[in-house]
Amino acid sequence: MADHQQIRPAKDTKAIDAFPGVIRKLHASGEAITLVRIEVQQDNVVPAHVHPHEQAGTVISGRVSLRIGETVTECGPGDGYYIPGGIEHEVTALEPTTLVEGFTPVREDFLAAE
Repeated sequence: MADHQQIRPAKDTKAIDAFPGVIRKLHASGEAITLVRIEVQQDNVVPAHVHPHEQAGTVISGRVSLRIGETVTECGPGDGYYIPGGIEHEVTALEPTTLVEGFTPVREDFLAAE
């Protein structure tokens, strides 16, 4: 997506196995933001990690336990969250869950996986 397409049909969205039971789909990326959809199967985990990107997201369906730093919160449909860059975080799916997340600056590592 280096050409920063303005429209990306769902059929052109590649599913990436990010972790066991975790699928990532890059929906859009521009000069300063990357938007992804994350599907996490029940009891699977996006393991603890840190990156320099600011991250904001919302739960589309399902429920997760979200740890940001030392704070753990259960989030469900419609709940939003913000994770500052440089803060360790982790997600555990309490049931099959779909998240939509935005990152800034652009996640070049996600683009490279395309």
